Amino acid sequence: MAITHRSFLPDQDKQLMIDLAGHFQTDHLHVVDLPYRLSSWGLDDKENVRFWFDGENLVAWAVLQSPFWAIDYACHVDYPALFKEILAWADERAQSVIGTPYERSAWFVNVFSGQESRKKDLEAMGFACQSDVGEDSWSKVFMKLSPEPKLYEPSAGFTVRPLGGDVEKYVALHQSVFESKNMTLEWRERTLQSPLYRPELDIVVESPSGELAAFCICWFNEKLSAGQVEPLGVHADYRQLGLGKVALSHGVSRLRSMGAKDIFVETDNYRNEAFNLYQSFGFEVIQDVLVYRKDY
Repeated sequence: MAITHRSFLPDQDKQLMIDLAGHFQTDHLHVVDLPYRLSSWGLDDKENVRFWFDGENLVAWAVLQSPFWAIDYACHVDYPALFKEILAWADERAQSVIGTPYERSAWFVNVFSGQESRKKDLEAMGFACQSDVGEDSWSKVFMKLSPEPKLYEPSAGFTVRPLGGDVEKYVALHQSVFESKNMTLEWRERTLQSPLYRPELDIVVESPSGELAAFCICWFNEKLSAGQVEPLGVHADYRQLGLGKVALSHGVSRLRSMGAKDIFVETDNYRNEAFNLYQSFGFEVIQDVLVYRKDY
């Protein structure tokens, strides 16, 4: 049957996208955290989303994710040739958004180090691996929690609690931690409306003065019995107090109580401070992730 396409329908398609990635969980970097990523403003223009159907079955999708400078995607394993089509569409779309708010000077695609076919397709499309490009080399790791960690409590005066309705405070903290305005009120509010959103997994650490000092946002996929940490951050004024580990431990504890057998996190490799935190907490690398770049 011929492969067909259609326009993006946000109310029904996001779950289809999550289900496809989840069905082939071991082939994709982003699965459990998709409710977060698919709430981004990158999807505000439906032309930034592409679907490939075989009959009524979704067999591949891709999103031009401007907030992440990345091309998110999922592809049915029985349709490996579609990865080339994903890259061709993304290349065309990346050029068409030049001069718009979605424009980026470079776009990135993540693949696992053992996905040789995808790596060849990326190179054929002009993408270059960033793992060995000098001072700006970049690669990632995908990690899974192994032992049962202990629950860490904050110093006196600090409080661990669910975020609740403090949307504006969270957005301000997120922007400060990552030194970027990409997180918006609209994005944050959309995550709260996702059917897979669990308010008890929005963990924040509040300072004695009432400021939000750290956060650990977690996601749970009941079908996969899996959880993921995305994102985690600590305000610059409160680092070196162990608040990242505190927030992380409470998020993981709640994921376990919900039935998460596997808990994942994605981060930069050993050069990144976050990697050291996750490793000290008991996360172990299960996949090396290569980052491919193409400039526009």
